[in-house]
Amino acid sequence: MAAQPQVGGAMGDGAGGALGADSRRPGGLGDLLGHMLGEARHLVGDYAELAVLDARRAALTLAWLLGMVLVVAVLLVTAWMGICAAFIVWMFAEGVSWPLAIAIAALVNIAAAAALGWYMKSLVKELPFKALLRQLRGEDPPPAPRGEGYA
Repeated sequence: MAAQPQVGGAMGDGAGGALGADSRRPGGLGDLLGHMLGEARHLVGDYAELAVLDARRAALTLAWLLGMVLVVAVLLVTAWMGICAAFIVWMFAEGVSWPLAIAIAALVNIAAAAALGWYMKSLVKELPFKALLRQLRGEDPPPAPRGEGYA
């Protein structure tokens, strides 16, 4: 003879019996705070991962940009050398001696380098982070020159 199945299930299996269908008691404030802290930790972890991935992407982009700047610089230098050589050959064709044509091209290069140096000096007048360092040291800002104040 086969055994008859029980109606209501075994005790404590959640399908009926003495413990009932929902034997869990509702969570208290401690459970809620613990869950909230866990979620906040996961959120901070996700933001940290996003920051690391974004920094990695920015570093790769910067590397590509610097490499391309180097290639552009080489191309510009070779173009400038070609222009100088063409200028020297043209001056020689006009009857100027080779030494004088090369000296004139050298003087043009020195003048261009001096102009760029003067421009670079004007760019470095205010060093980077000067205001931040002054603020960290607790120094007062320098007085604004006359005519350059904010209106």
